[in-house]
Parts: sequence; C-alpha cells; structure tokens
Amino acid sequence: MKSLQKNMSETIKRPNKAILLARVSDARQDSEDAQLMNMRQFAAQFGFKKLDERKIKESSTKADRKKFQEIIAEIKASKEPVALIVDTVDRLQRSFRESVLLDDLKRQQRVELYFQRENLVIRHDSNSTDLMRWDMAVMFARNYVLQLGDNVKRKFKLMRAENMKTGPANFCYKPVHEINALGKPKRIDIVPDPETAPLIIQAFELFATGQYSISTLTKEMQRRGLKGKKKGKPITDSVMHFTLDNPFYYGIMRTKEGEMPHRYETLISKELFMKVQKIRHGRRKNPSKMIAKEFIFRGLVHCSNPKCGCLYSPEIKKDKYIYYSCTNAKDVCERVYVNEKVFLKTIYEALDSIQLPEKRADELVDALKKNLDSKSLFQKNEVNRLRREYDKLQNEIDGLTKKYALEEISKELYDRILTANKERQREIETELSQHTEADENYHITAARIIDVARRARKIFDSSEVAEKNQFLQFILQNPRADGKANIYNAITLQRVRPNERTSKRAAGLGLEPR
Repeated sequence: MKSLQKNMSETIKRPNKAILLARVSDARQDSEDAQLMNMRQFAAQFGFKKLDERKIKESSTKADRKKFQEIIAEIKASKEPVALIVDTVDRLQRSFRESVLLDDLKRQQRVELYFQRENLVIRHDSNSTDLMRWDMAVMFARNYVLQLGDNVKRKFKLMRAENMKTGPANFCYKPVHEINALGKPKRIDIVPDPETAPLIIQAFELFATGQYSISTLTKEMQRRGLKGKKKGKPITDSVMHFTLDNPFYYGIMRTKEGEMPHRYETLISKELFMKVQKIRHGRRKNPSKMIAKEFIFRGLVHCSNPKCGCLYSPEIKKDKYIYYSCTNAKDVCERVYVNEKVFLKTIYEALDSIQLPEKRADELVDALKKNLDSKSLFQKNEVNRLRREYDKLQNEIDGLTKKYALEEISKELYDRILTANKERQREIETELSQHTEADENYHITAARIIDVARRARKIFDSSEVAEKNQFLQFILQNPRADGKANIYNAITLQRVRPNERTSKRAAGLGLEPR
C-alpha cells in the first residue's frame, strides 16, 4: 500500500510556483491591483508561497494574444508544473480557442487552473462537474462579449441611418478629428484630400472619353503624380479599378445593408459615374443566381491543405444537386467536388451522438447560477466605473461654469472643454444602456441554452437554409475539409473528435452517446 502511494505521489506532480495573472482590455480599466489582491488571498488557501504576479493589457477576444501566448510558452518550457491563477474565467479567456490549448497542458500535468471568483480549480483529474462549470463559464463569457458586439452593430446602424460612414475614409478622402475628454481623437467628418481628390476627378473624366483602359489610365495617373493608398507609392491597377467602381465619389456609399446616400462632399456627378460604368462593363449583365441563393455551408468550410486554406464554394449540378469544392485560389490543390449530403451526414452524426441527460440538468443549472453571479459582479464593477467617470465629468463641468462666470477662463476654452465633456458623458450613457441590454439578452440566452442542447437536431431540421447556416456558425469552430482523403469526417465539431480523447471529454461534459 505504501509502495502504491509512493508511486502515485511520484506520478502526480503538484505545482509549487503560481502565476497570478491580472488582465484588463485597455488603459481605461485599472482593476489589476484589485484582481491581484483577490488572487493572493485565494492562493494562500492552497499554500502557494512562490507567487509570480503579472499585469497585462490585452483584449481576450482577438485571435493574436501575444502576451497570453508568452505565458503559455513559459509554462511549456517550465521543468515543473505551474499553477495559473486568475480572478475569474473571463480574465483568462472568452472563447474556446484557449480551452483546447489549456486542456492539453492540463492533461500533461503541466498546468493547473485556479479561478478565484468561481472558486473553481481545474486539474488533470478534475471531475465532470468541474469541467462542465469551466466550459459553461467560457460559453457565457463569450456570449456577453457577443451581446456587447451587437450593441456596436446597432450603433453602426444608427450612423448609417444618419448617412455617416462607419469604416475608414475612402481613397482620396481624409478624416477630420477632434480630441475627446479622454484625450483620444474622434472622427467628426470626412473631407476630400486637396492633393489627390483633383487627380481622381481627372481619372474619371479621362476614362469617360473611352480612350483608356484601366492599365493605360493607371500609367497616365502615375505620370500625373497620383499616389496609392500607401504614401509615396504609385497607384496600382487594382486600386484604380476599385476607385472607378466606387459610387462613393458621387454620393452613394456601399454598406452591409445595401447602397445608401452619404452626407459628405462629392467629387463627381452621377452622370459621369454612370458613363464610366457603361464603358467598363459594355453592357448590363443579369445578376448571378448562385450569388442570390442561400447554401447551408456557404462561407463556413475551409480547405485543410496548410498551403491553401481557401473556402469551399457551392455549385449546383443538374439544377438540383449541391456540391462543394475548394476554390483553389492559390492553385495548390486538386479540385474535388463533395456532395452536400456528405457534409450533412457528418453534422447529423455529431448531433445524434450527443444529448443532455436529465440527470445532468440540475448540475448544469447550478453551474449556470455560479456563472451568472460572476458575470453580475463584472457588470456591476463596470457600471460603477462608468458612473464614477460620469460624475467626475459633471463636477468638472460645474467647476468650469463657475470659472467662466468669474471670467477666469475664456469662452473659447469653456466651449471646447464643455463640448468634450458632454460628448464623453453621452458616450458613457450609451455604454450604460449597452450593459443593460447585454444583461437582458444574456439571461434570455442562458434560459434557452439547455433547451438547445436537448433539441439540437430537431431545431436544425426545422430551420430554413439561412438559419441552418447561422446554427452551424455557432457550433462549428474553424471547420476544414479534405474532399479527397477524408470525406466522411470532413467537418469536425468544435469539441467532438473521433478518438479516445473525444469519448473521455464528452463524458466530462455530460454528453453521452446514444
């Protein structure tokens, strides 16, 4: 017995070193010290004495997390296992991208994860309930980010309704900025560039004569001194082609919601633009039926060839059969066509192989409550921070008004600071309303998540093609296909893999095969 215990203690290595990771998304957040204070107390409960405290400013939603990857590389290079302690799950991750990496390190006994607010520890031997709580925390952290993203989309929609451009300024235009209360530039207008705008007008006029091709016009405009988007470099054929095809120059901007007028100064007339289009196209073409038609896997599946990675595009054969194949845009693949039914078979097999047993429902609800408590604390802290900033700005405005009344400052200075502070207050009010809307949508999503898990295939089957595409976007993560050698397993679900690890992981998630 003593020999067995000795062998087990030699096999299971427990970490002595603990990395305390405090992360914020940007400089406006200053909660690192508070995070570290909570983590020190949490680490003391487990007897960690060798603490390595880290503060990083980095978004957890972007794919390229350099500072996070540096910490992972350090853990991999360590000769001893490391405890990674964070204040809460969303301080470490807000997507499942990191889960796969951390799960591998956990199974190799190279890292243990400690989440202070959730009072959750993930080790190589953690039970299914703890693993499920981890997954649920990641899921709802990601959902909260998506809800805030939806609010940004609504803001862009409002800008489009006011005929404002949401993206960067067009070629030969330049933005006009003013400095807000935080000392950061805010775009308030877009105006023609006095150096390049006259040359673009000349380009349209020259092409309208019918005596120039795109290539010869580009060379002529290079001779006249027109530079491309990168300063100092001559304009290229592709930029010239895109410019002549862009209706922004006569007053129409292209958006995700279609073409609509904008409020900015125009360079040419609509008549000149249409004359250029008539010369470019020669005749009006009918729109492609393929572009208008919806497909279940459109824009989802990429080629598995590491040298390619292009999207699989749909095609209709004999007016009824749908096939997908790699577009082979890089000319490195052999184009192989795969019937849509093959992809659907893989999806159905995955959906049929998982279900949420009733005995797991109570555990799932308990985990959901804990995640909701953690999310509520995060939201409360953010709302309090915004309200403090709002009150601070109001105090500055009140003090500013007194100084102006006593003629201690000029009207110009008073107007400038007042405008900046009021603008920031309006932004804060928008952010506060966004948190309220995100919180409401968060609870609605949380209430539906169990129902979706129980009826995934039924929901998929009863959906329209466009809805099926959206459903797959939710459950698939970077799906890749090899139509030549791996057809039936061409699409792999985010957490479903056809090997021994999959079975163990599925058991940990409470997803049991039928």
